[in-house]
Amino acid sequence: MTEAVIFDLDGSMVDSMWMWRNIDIEYLGRFGIELPENLQACIEGMSFSETAIYFKERFKLPDDLNTIKADWNRMAWDKYAHEVPLKEGVEELLGYCAERGIKAGIATSNSRELVENVVRVHRLEKYFGCIMTGCDVAKGKPAPDIYLAVARELGVAPERCLVFEDIIPGIQAGKAAGMRVCAVYDKYSEHQDEEKRTLADYYTYHFKELMEDGILADH
Repeated sequence: MTEAVIFDLDGSMVDSMWMWRNIDIEYLGRFGIELPENLQACIEGMSFSETAIYFKERFKLPDDLNTIKADWNRMAWDKYAHEVPLKEGVEELLGYCAERGIKAGIATSNSRELVENVVRVHRLEKYFGCIMTGCDVAKGKPAPDIYLAVARELGVAPERCLVFEDIIPGIQAGKAAGMRVCAVYDKYSEHQDEEKRTLADYYTYHFKELMEDGILADH
């Protein structure tokens, strides 16, 4: 039985992965640095703070970590508010779970400021009993820390949690936490679809499928 669903944010709950590449290009451009082709792969799964440390060390940035993160928050917020939609079917799935007493949480590598604003803009506050960021735990994904922390906060055993993730480090984190994982289709990571299907317990193109094919209907 599923007693809780836990969502990753970017690429799983909202269609935002395209945006971060654009922000990285713009941000590094301020320092006259061209975006390395492998950058996104290098930082996948890192918390907001871990990513800031990585940027500062790799690109020898003059700004301190708080300034780097504040700049990213400012650059991202307008896009999250006006250009980034929820993944299709997310709100319906949350309503479906709420009707059946299935708890919901968020486990994101993003900043708390951004995730809380996204939830507020889409009026989803009533659904989530816990919002946790990678900065709240010792290690970011693929370590299981954040998923275990959300489960503890929700009061649900890991084996009764279902995770929604779009990238491989996130899928690995959910599995390492002893949870079932549903890989979510996202254009950004479609080149990894075969590996995502292998690592995860389920795969979905559309959240509506989960209400119809028994993954959650069995609750």
